[in-house]
Amino acid sequence: MNTTAIPATENEGWGYWGTMGGYASVAWPLAMRAIARATAQPLASVRAFLDSRYGRYFADDVHSAMYTGQPLRAATATATRQWMQRTITRRTNNTHDIPVGLPHLTGFVLHCARADELEAI
Repeated sequence: MNTTAIPATENEGWGYWGTMGGYASVAWPLAMRAIARATAQPLASVRAFLDSRYGRYFADDVHSAMYTGQPLRAATATATRQWMQRTITRRTNNTHDIPVGLPHLTGFVLHCARADELEAI
């Protein structure tokens, strides 16, 4: 049993939470756990990702999967898998300084965590 507390969103109006609308309170812990498991990153880093504009894009992919008839849990897994299958390109490396070849999801979780840490300084 996982007893690690899921960090609350710090961005209810935008990012993943805001984009998920009425699904947000149920969708948030599902996404936090799925992304942390897939990327092997801490929940605080996943929170930074989901609260960012990239979290909104992730939510768009969850919504797209739901639109095809997938329930929320399956849609979250689909979006996670899609983001993990894409890799960081040279262009993304140049604009975001994320290492080429990393899975897209891992790269943007790391990017957002770094940005969150720099903002706190």
